[in-house]
Amino acid sequence: MAIRAISRSKVPFLVSMLVRELIIPIERVSMPIKLQNAIQEIDSKKPFSNFRRYHDGRPRGPLWRGKKLLGKEALFVILGLKRFKDDEEKLDKFIKSHVLRLLKMDMIAVLNELERQEEVPLGLKMFKVIQKQDWYKPDVYLYKDLIIALAKCKKMDEAMQVWETMRKEDLFPDYQTYAEVIRGFLRYGSPADAMNVYEDMKKSPDPPEELPFRILLKGLLPHPLLRNRVKQDFEEIFPDRNVYDPPEEIFGRI
Repeated sequence: MAIRAISRSKVPFLVSMLVRELIIPIERVSMPIKLQNAIQEIDSKKPFSNFRRYHDGRPRGPLWRGKKLLGKEALFVILGLKRFKDDEEKLDKFIKSHVLRLLKMDMIAVLNELERQEEVPLGLKMFKVIQKQDWYKPDVYLYKDLIIALAKCKKMDEAMQVWETMRKEDLFPDYQTYAEVIRGFLRYGSPADAMNVYEDMKKSPDPPEELPFRILLKGLLPHPLLRNRVKQDFEEIFPDRNVYDPPEEIFGRI
């Protein structure tokens, strides 16, 4: 009615303006509805072969989740430790001024990240800082991660120092730690030290696992006498398992 009354008047310009103002809001409301229907229609169809849904440049998977667990203070400490690792005096000052101010979880996160980056000398120093804290209690898993990191980097002397400290605190490692240390000594060319760890493993209260035995049986092929000792124990503990013996002409009589 209002449009008809205005159209009869002598002001056609006002009529056109009023009609425009009535039509434009209707178009603005209808456009999002059409757009939403179009998006739903696209999502219901199969994606194109060359289209990647996750292409935002972020790292995906466990690495991304691990990065988010590190706070700003922990990241700053890691960068500072790596920056001053070749200068003992500056490194000690940085530890006193920044590392000792970290909270418990941040200290452990820094230690884990240094081990992941294979910065094992810094990880060892960080572990010693953690041991001096009031809240510290002997934890076999802290020892395990550090020992495995040292063994993988062939730092066997440092690994055994941490090992002896762990044993003094009446802690026994799990089979994975035994396996990695034994493998490290075999790679290091010290089968006697590997056998010492093996004898310590036999005293563990945990049930035995096959992995350390398998590593020894393979690594001791050039040492038939030592291998026979491990083989006899393996056959007694795992009577249903088989042991592969290579041809005698390769490694001699076993």
